Parts: sequence; structure tokens; C-alpha cells
Amino acid sequence: MRSSDWPEDVPRTWETFLDTPASRTLQDSGVVVVPVPYDSTTSFQPGARHGPRATITASKQLEEWDIELERDVSTVGIYTTQEIEPHSGGPEAMIERVRRVASHFIAQDKLVALLGGEHTITVGGVTAALERHPDLTVLYLDAHADLRNEYMGSRWSHACVARRLHERAPIVQVGIRSMSETEGRFISTKGVPVFTWPPSVGIDELAADVIERLGTKVYVSVDLDVLDPSIMSAVGTPEPGGMTWSEATKLLHLVSESRRIVGFDVVELSPNEGPVACAFTAAKLLYKLIGYATSKL
Repeated sequence: MRSSDWPEDVPRTWETFLDTPASRTLQDSGVVVVPVPYDSTTSFQPGARHGPRATITASKQLEEWDIELERDVSTVGIYTTQEIEPHSGGPEAMIERVRRVASHFIAQDKLVALLGGEHTITVGGVTAALERHPDLTVLYLDAHADLRNEYMGSRWSHACVARRLHERAPIVQVGIRSMSETEGRFISTKGVPVFTWPPSVGIDELAADVIERLGTKVYVSVDLDVLDPSIMSAVGTPEPGGMTWSEATKLLHLVSESRRIVGFDVVELSPNEGPVACAFTAAKLLYKLIGYATSKL
């Protein structure tokens, strides 16, 4: 008699993105979702460490069929890894840990999606992507410039992420509506392409402007506070006047049509700071990015 660890006729669920069965293997998956529950440099409202789990839980309610793309995005194969354990040695050590994990899967030709956690983890993801794609450009969606050289005594604070990325690769920022005077001077001196929000032109014209400044290969980083607090209040540093859902997804879709998205992350969900709808929004945005990034496969 053949035995199994579960009765075949009884449904079950898994703690994976989109409730992908545990039988899903890395080998038959094109996309790897890596949860990173880390928020040690948070300076206002902590809680982003709970973001990955809340997003994964909410993702179980997503429909696999994407109306906009007219396809079942999940057929690309989505594999969810175990969480990366936070490193108590500090953010720089954590960044290296994220880099090692991302590099491990990129070397296997997987599209890596980091799920944060605070924005600092992006440095690890981008560094790993640069090992495979040295001509990479970073598209950085955020309410804050994050271009400080140091914040609260650390060069690796969440407020310094864009500055550290700028030292590694060209970066284009969209959605910015908060910065310090020092950051403003840095932007002017270095010529960093920054699209503040709200824009003075329509989303199609703005997207064309953004795309013109991107290389052929793009890493997309989305801090959820780029969205307006009316739809995304569950973040550590909310900022009024942000993107709508349709503006954010239209921009990302247009980018994916003319550029190759080779890696991405969705970060800074602090689920305790807002309604459960925010976790669902984060999950759907991650799924949208998977769809956009794999549309040409």
C-alpha cells in the first residue's frame, strides 16, 4: 500500500506566496520570492519586520489570473524561500547576507524578488544583480530621497539607501516628495534624475521621461510609502501626496514593455500601522511586478 503524508482529498495551505504548494520546486520555478524580516535602522515607526509574513498571508487571497495582462502569472513558477534570519551584527552585515542569498539564486538563472523588511535590504539585492548585470540601472520608487551620506550615525541607515546605490549604479528616483537641504544639493551637484510628486505632466509623458533615463536592464525597488497614505498607511514613514495605484502600476508596466526588469523588491510594509487592505495591496503589487517582469518570457 502506498502511503502519503496527507490525505489526497483534504485541501491544505502553505506559508508561501500565492499559497504555492510545498511540492513546488526551485527547479521548475522562474521566480524566487525571498522574505527578509528586518527593520533594525527604522527611525520612526518600527514593524517592517512583520511585513513579509503579512504580505505572504494576504497573497493567499489573490487570483492567479491578471486581468490587465490577460494571463495566469503564476504559470512562470513562483518559489518562496524560507525567511533570511536578521543579522545582529548590524545593517552592513545584513546587506551582505541578503547579497549572498540573492546571488545564490541569480546564479541559477532565477528572477529574484526580495520582500522586506526595511529598505536597507535593497543594497544587497542590487549588489547581487550587478554581479550578473554590470550595466544595471536602478528604478527607485519612494516618498523620500534616501540620499543622506549618514543618518543617526550610520552610513547604512534606511535613509541612506539611495546614496549607497548611487555609488554602485545609475539610479532614477520617482515619487519623491520629501528630502533634506543636503540631499537637494547632492541631487543638483551629481545630476541624479529625480521625479518629484505629484508630477506636472500625465503619467504617460512622465513614464517616457523616466524610461529615457534607464538602461536596458533595470532593478526596480518599491518602498510602499511611495503610494499615498489613503491607500497605504501601513508604513514606517508615511508622506502625504503620493502615487495612486493606477499611477504606480502604469509606470511599472510601461517600463517593463521597453526595458528588461532583472530583479526587484517591495519593502517597508509595517502591517500594524494600517488596515489589512495594505498587506493585500503589497501582495498584489509584488504579483504585478512578477507579471510585468516575466511578460516577455
